[in-house]
Amino acid sequence: MPGARNADRPLTSDLSVQSTRVYTADSNQAALKLDEFLPYRLNVCSSLVTQALSRIYAERYRMSVAEWRVLATLGQFGMMTAKAIGSHSHMHKTKVSRAVAQLERRKLVSRRANRADQREAFLSLTPSGRAVYSELAPAALEFERQLMEILDLAERAALDRALTKLIECSEQLSAGVITVSARR
Repeated sequence: MPGARNADRPLTSDLSVQSTRVYTADSNQAALKLDEFLPYRLNVCSSLVTQALSRIYAERYRMSVAEWRVLATLGQFGMMTAKAIGSHSHMHKTKVSRAVAQLERRKLVSRRANRADQREAFLSLTPSGRAVYSELAPAALEFERQLMEILDLAERAALDRALTKLIECSEQLSAGVITVSARR
């Protein structure tokens, strides 16, 4: 399978970044190599981390990724609309809607009508939802600790700075505030 990691190769070789890359239009090789392409690498990392983290909440609570994100967002921020949850978690409104409906069926989330706008509702965790969140949040933080322990303090700080910059730039690119050509 193209792009799949060879199990015989050490993981570190997959994660290393080549500092000198030559991309030429007249080359016989494709200029875009997915294994070296940052958006692809970020997606692979995100998928693997999400898959590993999901074992915590999927096995015990039979919860999907979207349900976990809704639960965690409400656990952190309290009452929110589905639109605000989608905005914060970067999930499509249909995913949020399905996750909320499932969490409501399981009595983990409650809905209260917005008197000012009947088209939307305020969502919050029920006491059962707060209990699940209170149990899962420490497990999620322990997962993060284990994931990050491969990095020293300087690497963690550098990663945090880099992710902050990449998120800000991606938001601007996504919104059309800046264009790829304007960044050159």
